[in-house]
Amino acid sequence: MLTKTNSNDESIYDFVVKDISGNDVSLEKYKGKVLLIVNVASQCGFTQTNYTELTELYNEYKGKDFEILAFPSNQFGGQEPGSNEQIKEFACTRFKAEFPLFDKVDVNGNNQAPLYKYLKSQKGGGLLGDNIKWNFAKFLVDKNGKVVDRYAPTTSPSKIQKDIKKLLDA
Repeated sequence: MLTKTNSNDESIYDFVVKDISGNDVSLEKYKGKVLLIVNVASQCGFTQTNYTELTELYNEYKGKDFEILAFPSNQFGGQEPGSNEQIKEFACTRFKAEFPLFDKVDVNGNNQAPLYKYLKSQKGGGLLGDNIKWNFAKFLVDKNGKVVDRYAPTTSPSKIQKDIKKLLDA
């Protein structure tokens, strides 16, 4: 479950989320870093490309004030059915993912995580509405906690690299 600590503040830093092991993590921990927030799934057609490229991006920029925050979600075709432990083993073993993994969440609907409600309110989905359309939707957040862009599930992480670099150099 994700909670927001202060409803008056317009920053992702006010959210507290659960990591993949169930521990509370304040997103304030990531202040001053460029963030790529992604809803992930283990059994999606986009899984291979996205996890591979997310790992490559992370390995290239992790020492340069960049983090990827991955939130598993089982809302699209039941493509993330596993437990948190199974998800962690899959991501870390198969794709050598070192970026932070968080508790499985809903990104749409009545039980959507407050963080995702906030992200969607900052960068809507355009003509098709604000809802996340599928696995691997991505939100880019600047060093000040401001959501600066949203990318469709079909946008591969490598295509976001230039935008990440621009924010890191700012």
